[in-house]
Amino acid sequence: MAASGKLSTCRLPPLPTIREIIKLLRLQAAKQLSQNFLLDLRLTDGVSLLLPKLECNGMISAHCNLRLPGSSDSRASASQIVRKAGNLTNAYVYEVGPGPGGITRSILNADVAELLVVEKDTRFIPGLQMLSDAAPGKLRIVHGDVLTFKVEKAFSESLKRPWEDDPPNVHIIGNLPFSVSTPLIIKWLENISCRDGPFVYGRTQMTLTFQKEVAERLAANTGSKQRSRLSVMAQYLCNVRHIFTIPGQAFVPKPEVDVGVVHFTPLIQPKIEQPFKLVEKVVQNVFQFRRKYCHRGLRMLFPEAQRLESTGRLLELADIDPTLRPRQLSISHFKSLCDVYRKMCDEDPQLFAYNFREELKRRKSKNEEKEEDDAENYRL
Repeated sequence: MAASGKLSTCRLPPLPTIREIIKLLRLQAAKQLSQNFLLDLRLTDGVSLLLPKLECNGMISAHCNLRLPGSSDSRASASQIVRKAGNLTNAYVYEVGPGPGGITRSILNADVAELLVVEKDTRFIPGLQMLSDAAPGKLRIVHGDVLTFKVEKAFSESLKRPWEDDPPNVHIIGNLPFSVSTPLIIKWLENISCRDGPFVYGRTQMTLTFQKEVAERLAANTGSKQRSRLSVMAQYLCNVRHIFTIPGQAFVPKPEVDVGVVHFTPLIQPKIEQPFKLVEKVVQNVFQFRRKYCHRGLRMLFPEAQRLESTGRLLELADIDPTLRPRQLSISHFKSLCDVYRKMCDEDPQLFAYNFREELKRRKSKNEEKEEDDAENYRL
């Protein structure tokens, strides 16, 4: 990641504060969109964050004031998030879910070349347009869904760099609503694996917010209680750092959850060189029984008729202790498992398509049909 530097002295002209914009446009955080506002009163521009699904005394509120405690870990702000993204001078930035524009202001004040924001909620567009008018030619606003937006077509071809080079001058920054954070990061990780989407430009860096528990899982080391499917999927493709936490005590009233800020830098060489969907299938099966021995989940990769034999072969060829728990498996362990499973799939082309849940459904359906036939015969 580029060294964190001071924000540019090039500032936006005087504007209404975020609090004033919220009141002016009569904005209310939408619970169905996992929204909430955090106002950081220390910033002269009234910067705010649109944070996902934070509850104040059990109720969504658009006016939760930030307390200013003395501890350094609670001094989280939009400008901190932008600084942690690296040097953004003359950079091209894609901001996800800008909301009323808190982080947007800090990004623009970092003297970027261009900022593209994609916002699903039409209520925030007028406030963002105000920022666009104040920074002519800098801010591009798209009303759309980040899950479907084609960012690979958003910036100039000239920004593209070879994958082996340093990361391109393109950054992704944003708050991810809890309702979409996991599917979105999985989608982007698959894009990294395929080097498409936002990663057609090269190893595009991402600085994103998550619920603290998710942030900890993404960065969790082997053996950690937080180790999960997300840990493996993220770390085999990226250098992942949980860089700081926005603590609950920074808010009044105190929300029920904290928010973690995570930085991702795609690796030049993935630690597992197999198709993303294959790695995902192996990792998902292992962690679906996270408290059991790893062989319990691996068994579900195979049809019932060959389950015991194939699981034993997989573990033997991968040199994995079957009594290890899922959280004890390293990326190296998963690499071995994926490599052997790939060979087994090559030997049996139908194996990869096998889904044990579909087998359970078929079995359940057959049992129900048999019960109906038995009941009909009884009536006769």
